[in-house]
Amino acid sequence: MVIFSLGIIRGIVGQIVGTAVGLILVTLIRLLMGLPAWKAEPAMIIGALIGAVGFMIGVGALSDWFKWMGGKETPMHHGPPTDKPAWTRYFSVDYNHKVIGVQYAVTGILLVLVAGSLALIFRTELAQTGLQYIEAATFNTLFGMHGIVMIAGILLGVGGMINYLVPLMIGASDMAFPRLNAFGFWINVPGAILVISALFMGGWDTGWTGYPPLSVLAPMGVQAFMLGVYLVGISSIVGSANTLVTVAKMRAPGMSWFRMPIFVWAAVATSIIQLTATQLIGLSFLMVTVERVLGMGFFNPVLTAHAIEVGSPPGNVVLFQHLFWFYSHPAVYVFILPGLGIISELLPVFARKPLFGYKWIALSSLAIALVGFLVWAHHMFTAGMEPFLRIPFQFATMLVAVPTGVKFFSWVGTIWRGKLEFPTPMLFVLGAISVFLIGGLTGPPNGTVTTDLYLHDTYWIVGHFHATMFGGFIFPFFAALYYWFPKATGRMYNERLGKLHFWLILPGFWVQSLGQIAVGLLGMRRRIADYDPALGIQNGHVWITVAGYVIGLSVLVMIYNLAWSARKGPVAAANPWRSRSPEFQIPSPIPEHSYAEAFVITGEPYDYGLPGATYVAMNPSAAPAAAD
Repeated sequence: MVIFSLGIIRGIVGQIVGTAVGLILVTLIRLLMGLPAWKAEPAMIIGALIGAVGFMIGVGALSDWFKWMGGKETPMHHGPPTDKPAWTRYFSVDYNHKVIGVQYAVTGILLVLVAGSLALIFRTELAQTGLQYIEAATFNTLFGMHGIVMIAGILLGVGGMINYLVPLMIGASDMAFPRLNAFGFWINVPGAILVISALFMGGWDTGWTGYPPLSVLAPMGVQAFMLGVYLVGISSIVGSANTLVTVAKMRAPGMSWFRMPIFVWAAVATSIIQLTATQLIGLSFLMVTVERVLGMGFFNPVLTAHAIEVGSPPGNVVLFQHLFWFYSHPAVYVFILPGLGIISELLPVFARKPLFGYKWIALSSLAIALVGFLVWAHHMFTAGMEPFLRIPFQFATMLVAVPTGVKFFSWVGTIWRGKLEFPTPMLFVLGAISVFLIGGLTGPPNGTVTTDLYLHDTYWIVGHFHATMFGGFIFPFFAALYYWFPKATGRMYNERLGKLHFWLILPGFWVQSLGQIAVGLLGMRRRIADYDPALGIQNGHVWITVAGYVIGLSVLVMIYNLAWSARKGPVAAANPWRSRSPEFQIPSPIPEHSYAEAFVITGEPYDYGLPGATYVAMNPSAAPAAAD
């Protein structure tokens, strides 16, 4: 049967078998050491790691490398499998960057749906005071899983946009390392399975951050959560290295750095962060895992009797936060820089005028990436870190707003006196600007010591963070889906349903985010399952919950629209938006080999509305030479 030949089915079977092998291996080793045969936590850890390897072997992501080690030929196969339906390539290992981009994007959407469903469960609980439907421990697991699964979904969405678009935009045939690209996607799947399975291993009560000492003492589910995040982090590292090499070495002739599409600049800045910072979250979670299993005192300040006897120093919980936030604050820019790149990419198309301040926008992405490494401790103003560090981090936090302001200034300059058109992608771009502005304006009070001491553990932070994520990623991601949908499928989406999606989600999110900010100012603390009715915030929670359901409904409208349109939508023109970008100069849907003929870049990417301006010459022999 076709279903049993799919790579993902073989991978899941491999993960189950690998997990069983790990459990048996740990049991045998404990017997040989004279210990009790069964101890759940070390068995689960080794089982999870071997299970992940089993998944990668089963799905086929390691097959070519095993063949290389055996001295066998590994020719690259192009196109759908010859003995199976074409759709099966999306459920198995495939080396085409467009297929991998779709795999990333669809898996990211699925994870966002899971995370959103979890949010609706605990939001329904919060609509009323008292505990109605779920217990406090279950609430803790649900909101922690909501946070980390949503972050994983966003990371996969970022991977989808970068993998699909970057090679097309620079004229490359594929990513520099196609096999590594496939590995980078598939390692996410066992990671996501582990995170979700944590719900059935006792959950965890630390939230998505995994702070010790709670994480050192939490139920075993925290180990599945941390190991799952570790695997997703591996994907970020290998994917970012692949992107940087691709952009550095595979650009089309004539495409100098300052002739690249602005989204490619955003991808480069994002990849720099992922390549250099992701190791820190992996390190911090690995140290918690080792502390729990081997008793090493990294973070737990409460010493065991044996530790006291041998003179071990107490653990330092603040050390974990430094390690965690050194990745996790720059990671915010991993989520939003590609989204901001999409805004800058689409605005000139629908304003029909050049992008205002192209070089400033390009360099502002790098500036955000670099300065983003200097602000992590503003998350720790209330954590007990050294007081003298607060002021430098406060000033660094204010500084990172400058390159972000450059982008806003450019967007306004691009819109000003433009010949604006308002199809669904443009609506989502404008909606993204409005929502991201809420996140931007609520950010500086969090980076100022005096105000953060009051706001830090309130729903103000929840509203700020959701506005930043929705404005910086979710809305631009939806804009990108609608914008490149006709290019990817050869069919147009339903414009009415697209606009219905927009006009549901935009006011829904405004109500949700502003409502969270309002109840936070009235004293609603985050990460709690109940609240004092005397605060007078129950009506606010009802509005937030209703808005959450409206947002969920709007996403279902989008999924129906795109799924139906991919099969039955009207045939799309090759360039429905009159874009200057290279991928819109070739047929729709994009062929297996994207560019049958090489092309040369002869001008600037965003000279819309300028008579005689050219960017792409699809016939290189007729194009003038362009300096790199």
